[in-house]
Amino acid sequence: MRVLGISAYYHDSAAALLRDGRVVAAAQEERFTRKKHDSGFPHEAIRACLQAGATAPGEIDLVAFYDKPFLKFERLLETYLAFAPRGFASFRQALPVWVKDKLFQRTEILKQLKLLDPNVAWDQRLLFSEHHLSHAASAFYPSPFRSAAVLTMDGVGEWTTTSLALGEGRRLKVMKEIHFPHSLGLLYSAFTYYTGFKVNSGEYKVMGLAPYGEPRFADAIRDNLIDIKDDGSFRLNLEYFEYCTGLTMTNGKFDALFGGPRRKPEERLTQREMDLAASIQAITEEVVLKLADGIARETGEKNLCLAGGVALNCVANGKLLRKRFFDRLWLQPAAGDAGGALGAAYVAHHLYRGQERTVAGGLDAMSGGYLGPQFSTVEIEHRLRNAGAVFEVLQDHELVEKCAAALADGNALGWFQGRMEFGPRALGARSILGDARSPSMQKTLNLKVKYRESFRPFAPAVLAEDAPQYFEIDCESPYMLLVAEVAERERIAMTEEQKALFGIDKLNVPRSSIPAVTHVDYSARVQTVHKETNPRFHQLISSFKSRTGCPVVVNTSFNVRGEPIVGSPEDAFRCFMGTEIETLAVGNCFLRKQHQDPALKKSYAEAFELD
Repeated sequence: MRVLGISAYYHDSAAALLRDGRVVAAAQEERFTRKKHDSGFPHEAIRACLQAGATAPGEIDLVAFYDKPFLKFERLLETYLAFAPRGFASFRQALPVWVKDKLFQRTEILKQLKLLDPNVAWDQRLLFSEHHLSHAASAFYPSPFRSAAVLTMDGVGEWTTTSLALGEGRRLKVMKEIHFPHSLGLLYSAFTYYTGFKVNSGEYKVMGLAPYGEPRFADAIRDNLIDIKDDGSFRLNLEYFEYCTGLTMTNGKFDALFGGPRRKPEERLTQREMDLAASIQAITEEVVLKLADGIARETGEKNLCLAGGVALNCVANGKLLRKRFFDRLWLQPAAGDAGGALGAAYVAHHLYRGQERTVAGGLDAMSGGYLGPQFSTVEIEHRLRNAGAVFEVLQDHELVEKCAAALADGNALGWFQGRMEFGPRALGARSILGDARSPSMQKTLNLKVKYRESFRPFAPAVLAEDAPQYFEIDCESPYMLLVAEVAERERIAMTEEQKALFGIDKLNVPRSSIPAVTHVDYSARVQTVHKETNPRFHQLISSFKSRTGCPVVVNTSFNVRGEPIVGSPEDAFRCFMGTEIETLAVGNCFLRKQHQDPALKKSYAEAFELD
């Protein structure tokens, strides 16, 4: 049985294909359209999934959409009625869009499916899941657990913002929910907005900024904004927020509480923003830990699965792991709305059709997250030639050795290999790599390659077998969703003068033998690299280790700020030519910047809207 899952019309549209309960392919629409967080119907992602699964549209048995639009419309109406006449301007602006485009979304989805194949009776195959059930399904069904508790947390689905589900075998049932407007995701997004970053995009910047600050506003948040119970359930004080009825996240009362108006986007960061980031991060961690503790005590489950946008908060995830409320955690790599497409497909397969579940062997059922399109050597060569690239085609071993040598020489390396990752993280298929030992690599990549804020940290990709030597972690972290401390033996002690530094001044102090991936609080967002799921990336790091003695490289997504991760060889070449990346490997094609036609260079820093 073939099931196509779809998420669309909010942000991060995506498609996923299951065949007999196995994940065949999954991809986000933004990678094809080059529009960050593209919310449109995922035509290109669907085509890519069908191509990867050698499936014709007529062979699809079911199409599952990730939420129920009518319930969202119900929330919109009830919210505005509850707050009337406040927010009428916002209501007047939103209602025509909902009536025209979203209230009749079933009709719109069927219209778009007809473009795939007008002869298929799509109306007889289309199903609708619920938003948090889709999240929960995306977390439980691909996990390596026969039974587990499932915690989902995000901004809001139809009504739900936080849910607990229990999964066993093919069964999955939502047991408890917290409803809108009480939302941990929206609380975090309110601080994202207030600190001058873009909602639904900049939350990870707030998380990265937090270690530069002190949580001096945490008590003000607890005393005024959120009432946190012992079991982690919570309620927000809506007097400080505008997201229910307004066109902004926060209001004047919020401004007064935290000492002034919000920071304007791109304005200089001050210590206040750093302290605000540290404070909301501390509150988020408190809620997540209390929720997990309560779930463990209530259910007796030994395994916990996580999904929803808040599950991308890898700092909270790392602290949850270390608390040992559960024996094992599993985190869906596409934890946000894109993963809802996969979850909806699982709901259709296991809950609607009642198909039995086979528990995944190995790490999980996600194939390391490498579920997107790939390109043959012949196709890569053809595309690069047409783009004007100058390259040499190498044997596998030659390619790995040249790339390892380039990294050891201090070069940034564009690395485009195999199937594209599903989810927001580059995991060694569409990555920019660098030498983790370099004290200047973090700043160089941020300012000269990514064209983004200098404070933002980079992740280490480490051979799985060597991870415990460099990081305080004793489990797999293949999806870069766990933050761990750098091992004590690899740290560099700070002087008293260095300890006294504040804010961004902390950035330039090397803290370990791998300074390019060690954050200012000695933490790192770890990716363990496994030869079973990405043998070529594992070979590259192994070769780098044989040259340098270090099994760790910098791994960041292959894009510039505001750009989706590259999806094609042409995208990779354009990004290579528009930045200061020195070397590029696309499949078995190896490129050096100095060999390229200078006329193909262009300014890439302003090519995309800032995130």
